[in-house]
Amino acid sequence: MGLLSKDIKSLDDLFIHTLQDIYYAEQQITKALPEMIEKASDPQLKQAFQTHLGETQQQIQMVEQVFRMHGHDPKGVTCPAIDGIIDEAQEIAGDIDDPQVLDAALLAAAQAVEHYEITRYGTLVAWAKQLGREDCAGVLHQILDQEKSTDQKLNRIAESKINTKAA
Repeated sequence: MGLLSKDIKSLDDLFIHTLQDIYYAEQQITKALPEMIEKASDPQLKQAFQTHLGETQQQIQMVEQVFRMHGHDPKGVTCPAIDGIIDEAQEIAGDIDDPQVLDAALLAAAQAVEHYEITRYGTLVAWAKQLGREDCAGVLHQILDQEKSTDQKLNRIAESKINTKAA
């Protein structure tokens, strides 16, 4: 078996595999965000995490829609990358006593997740277009735009106060 799966023989197969990857990732993110919300002390950061939890739940439904549009049942495949990002964030957060430093760590972890999602959704949009699936590309592009917006919002929060308070 290769790096991804022996069943990947075409770009269409790779598209579905990557869709399964991001589907799993989004589900893991919905499990991790409530803990991040609880640990965050900054009200604006808490609110950003709460908003993103709602968006992530909507994104799962949108990914399910893309599966169906493409003639597949929604299903996830383990994503070691997102598991690693979440595990690392939990480990680091467990070692921090200062709430302001913890906020900075949580925010950085959230941005690492966003960057992973941006790369996956960007790739999926490109592949959907290549496969002649503008319908799928449109839905995936909506999610990509949300992920980019969330990353920009987190960056503004980091630069405007979280990082300064943690310093």
